[in-house]
Amino acid sequence: MVAGGNDGNGASGALPPRLHIDPPLFNSANPWATTLEQLRALHACEATGAVTTRTALLGEGFAHDDAIHQFAFFEAGTHCVGAGDASLNTLGYSPIPLEGYLGFIKIIDGEVKKEEGNGEGRGKRNRESKPFIVSVTGTPDEVAECYRRIAELADCVALPLAMEINLSCPNIPGKPPPAYEAEALRGYVKRVAEVATATERKGGRVLPWGLKTPPYTHAGQFEMFISALRDSGIGGICPVSFVTATNTLGSCLLLSKNESEGEGDYSFSPALPGLGIGGVAGAPLHPLALGNVATLRRILDAAPETGHVVLLGIGGVADAGGYRRMRSVGAMAVGIGTALGIKGVEVFGEVERGLGGVWEV
Repeated sequence: MVAGGNDGNGASGALPPRLHIDPPLFNSANPWATTLEQLRALHACEATGAVTTRTALLGEGFAHDDAIHQFAFFEAGTHCVGAGDASLNTLGYSPIPLEGYLGFIKIIDGEVKKEEGNGEGRGKRNRESKPFIVSVTGTPDEVAECYRRIAELADCVALPLAMEINLSCPNIPGKPPPAYEAEALRGYVKRVAEVATATERKGGRVLPWGLKTPPYTHAGQFEMFISALRDSGIGGICPVSFVTATNTLGSCLLLSKNESEGEGDYSFSPALPGLGIGGVAGAPLHPLALGNVATLRRILDAAPETGHVVLLGIGGVADAGGYRRMRSVGAMAVGIGTALGIKGVEVFGEVERGLGGVWEV
């Protein structure tokens, strides 16, 4: 097993539980992890060590509008829209609420148990040990309730569960990502830690949980983040098990070339609806994501309160080279998003073959 951090039981002053991802490759929370069929395929893939659901809300799903919420693939070097190595999106969260994803996990858990019982899993990597990372968002109270419900499900299924709090989507009008504000971060960490402690005291399952961050671009943002984690410690220990870095970079624009009637004349227009402003991912994000993971690893290790927190590295990884780079700067496991949308689930097998089956770097 690949593991990050140290063993902990979640009690006050103790290290939080570890997140295990083996092999250390998984999908990020993205539109290609929305449906039961997509999650089923991701979990069945032998080259994934965990599966992340698309970010969900408590109660009703996100009000998705196909006319507004879209994505486009493009070639980073030429900005040609279509197949490429990058993506821009104006998407929000999943139209499927948390309860829908908990239902999907129950179904997949039952299928895995049946497969193991029939001996169909013999010779394959053990799917019963492959966790689901349930990505959620909302207010601190809503996210705390999400934790309670996920922990409740964890008592009923064999599959390990964890929770990711997405505080970094750049595409929600009027709601800037909370991960840019120290006080907002403290509020989320404190509230979820309270519920986790209460759950444990009642004899319930204690889950690994973590935060998904936006791409930070200057030293002050990193210091703000680490300060919020250290200030939120229980008995001096930060209750967060992992940090997922990074989400897409917002305020980006992709332009499509419009040919006009005149020979050699053309104009540009946004490739996505409206102003076309959205979050960029894939190849253009990769250097920034590497810098975020490297910087976060260094500052997390600089204090005993946060040294146990592991990093899940996401941003522009599409092959074995990207995987190796992300692991080399401190990621315990590596996530794939845009390349999953472009290549499908087969991208994970491509990475494994490129590594020659050697996951450690």
